[in-house]
Amino acid sequence: LVGVLALSGWVLHARTVRASVLTIRHLEYVEAARTLGASGLRIICRHILPNTLAPILVIGSSQFATMVLLESGLSFLGMGVQPPQPSWGVMLAEGRDYLSNAWWLATVPGLAISLVVLGANLLGDGLRELLDPRLGQ
Repeated sequence: LVGVLALSGWVLHARTVRASVLTIRHLEYVEAARTLGASGLRIICRHILPNTLAPILVIGSSQFATMVLLESGLSFLGMGVQPPQPSWGVMLAEGRDYLSNAWWLATVPGLAISLVVLGANLLGDGLRELLDPRLGQ
């Protein structure tokens, strides 16, 4: 399931990296390095890769939150991780039958999902504010 979710989400990362590289390769410091005789590998390692790292980290944290929600949703519906394996979606589905007697069986996994997704989104926002120079602090 994780492999399928990862395969479906790689396109967003690829498009973001491509857009960043196309923007960065025409900047003055990259042109200067090329003029001074730097090799293509050196330009990639010293100039382009470090500047594409920030968007990758921000998108990665938001994609992590999306993947947690997708996995738990599919497991809740019975199309994801099967019951012997631990999953918050399975715990929610099994705790749904006992809401009147033991409400915590469904509440605790739901809160865990919410806190992990909120934490990943806040991490992504914090990374964006920290690493994006265009925000003008």
